Amino acid sequence: MPELPEVEVVKKSLKKRINKLKFTNVSIINKKLRYEIDKRYIKKIIGRNINNIKRRSKNIIFNLDNGESIIFHLGMTGKLTIIDGKKKIIKTSFYYDQDKLDEKHDHVIFFMNRGVKLIYNDVRKFGYIKIIKTNNINQSNHFSKLGPEPFANSLNIEYFKKIKKKRQNIKIKDLLMDQKFIAGLGNIYVNEILFLSKINPKKKVRNLRKKDMVNIIKFSRSVLKKAIKFGGSSIKDFSSSDGKSGKFQLFFNVYGKHGKNCSRRGCRATIQRVKISNRSTFFCNLCQKY
Repeated sequence: MPELPEVEVVKKSLKKRINKLKFTNVSIINKKLRYEIDKRYIKKIIGRNINNIKRRSKNIIFNLDNGESIIFHLGMTGKLTIIDGKKKIIKTSFYYDQDKLDEKHDHVIFFMNRGVKLIYNDVRKFGYIKIIKTNNINQSNHFSKLGPEPFANSLNIEYFKKIKKKRQNIKIKDLLMDQKFIAGLGNIYVNEILFLSKINPKKKVRNLRKKDMVNIIKFSRSVLKKAIKFGGSSIKDFSSSDGKSGKFQLFFNVYGKHGKNCSRRGCRATIQRVKISNRSTFFCNLCQKY
């Protein structure tokens, strides 16, 4: 499943290619995604221009010139493909073969001026497309309970301490995976953040020191910034619209490294793997203390 860096790269790719274009038509091939698409309502986008393209957590948002916004969530296998006016295929998403079109899983085609098409394809159909009034986005069910973005000023020690008092008895791994605490983090990056912070993923939140909280905030930002810089992580196949694969997996310290030597200088331990809330969790039992 694409996490914040992968979605950010897709957002940048889309913004570079289709921002300010106008929707001329929309074709709904399959309306039954995670949430069923209202065919009549989605037609409201016809004739509207894209004013801006943003990201919130793992959602991509197209703000239109009529006060409406299109929300795309890619789920586990959703992808957005651009076909430009010269019929060039420009892929922008996660978990797919760069050389093949998979038309049987195309669900929505957006037609734009300049002969451009934007195709939403989703094998497992866990993603969704919704139209929401722009002014109501933050109050919608998909956004109202999201925590701050990792780069937001509101993610600070005071906020962390407040949440710590409320969530004392859960594991730190579970807290970081909770979108209500920090928006956009997923399993890959939480593993890496905890390794750099020298915190065992099974450590209870009540046992976090101030130094631990400072490190989590610091490394959340540095890890995500680096991941975005290198185009995200290609666990199967991620590529931006420029056709460049994500490279951050080359910098993994623990994720997927079960049984390998710890990468921290001077440490002779090996990376362990356990299940926490049914997700594979990788850590160094020596470096990462309870």
